Amino acid sequence: LDNVRRSVQQIRIGYPVVIDNDYAIWRAFNNRYWPAVYLLDGRGRVRHRQFGEGEYAASERAVQRLLREVGATTGVNDGVVSVDGSGFEAAADWNNLRSPETYVGFDRTENFASQDAARLDQRRTYRAPSRLALNQWSLAGDWTMGKAVAVLNKAPGQILFRFHARDVHLVMGPSRPERPVPFRVTIDGQAPGAAHGLDDDEGGDGTVRDQRLYQLVRQSKPIVDRTFAIEFVDAGVEAFAFTFG
Repeated sequence: LDNVRRSVQQIRIGYPVVIDNDYAIWRAFNNRYWPAVYLLDGRGRVRHRQFGEGEYAASERAVQRLLREVGATTGVNDGVVSVDGSGFEAAADWNNLRSPETYVGFDRTENFASQDAARLDQRRTYRAPSRLALNQWSLAGDWTMGKAVAVLNKAPGQILFRFHARDVHLVMGPSRPERPVPFRVTIDGQAPGAAHGLDDDEGGDGTVRDQRLYQLVRQSKPIVDRTFAIEFVDAGVEAFAFTFG
């Protein structure tokens, strides 16, 4: 709840945000997608669905149509808002995106390529392979893999990923808010330089302070297969999922 409240304040959301940690709403809609948009009319009937990113204009026009059905006229027009995102909100480079969202926790992870098989809720020393194929990833060091998270027990520790995308993001945070965790990012074994993200510098250095998404790589063309690595110099980091853009 604290993470949600902090984010709501940071991006200045003025409308209610529903918390669904027990998946009651998710199950009620028999939902299988994230993100997913459901638009309901005044009688509670689902009138529009959108699964996955995109089609924002279609969703906006569906909202306009439902408002007109109930007689709303003020502020409702035929135009569509133009959104030009920047930073975290910049649109993905879809033409060069070949790496999928990947969960680091035990339950939903795919393409885990450590030399040591993943074990649920067991402290284990993992070793990275000498090479990773595209979209394979690995832990290195003393980690415990929970259902939805991997926790570093002892420093140093690494996460490696062979990716093909403009951007690399990692959802992570410190186990204890009062103990930030420094990290260093490399791309193909080198400091990222101009390809660094919003949360690290040209040398790849950054610090995990909050539970949130961190942008670690934003590179320019040409976009080719590369090996991303993040090394944590203190214990206590919690890693949840990679996303790419």
